[in-house]
Amino acid sequence: MNVNRLFVALVFACSVPLTAAAATISPSSLADGTYTVTVEKIVDAKHVQVKMDNGSDTTLAAGRASVDFSKVQPNDQLKLSVIAGAVVVYMDLTTH
Repeated sequence: MNVNRLFVALVFACSVPLTAAAATISPSSLADGTYTVTVEKIVDAKHVQVKMDNGSDTTLAAGRASVDFSKVQPNDQLKLSVIAGAVVVYMDLTTH
């Protein structure tokens, strides 16, 4: 009985990092287009960590000098346009 519990614990421990890694995507792999995302963390004024609608996480960079993430907050919903993996324009859909 203890061997079974140990096996299950070992399988679970090994699968957790794989699951977390599989959910993170590179911004350069995003197709150019418009996305609706949820803000997870503001890294700085030019970088924001988001959760995509499909559940994947990514950190996006500003693609223009006019893009400034310092005014958004965690859990805000953003509609943004991505070109070559960078945000060229966004709109905050959340009312504060």
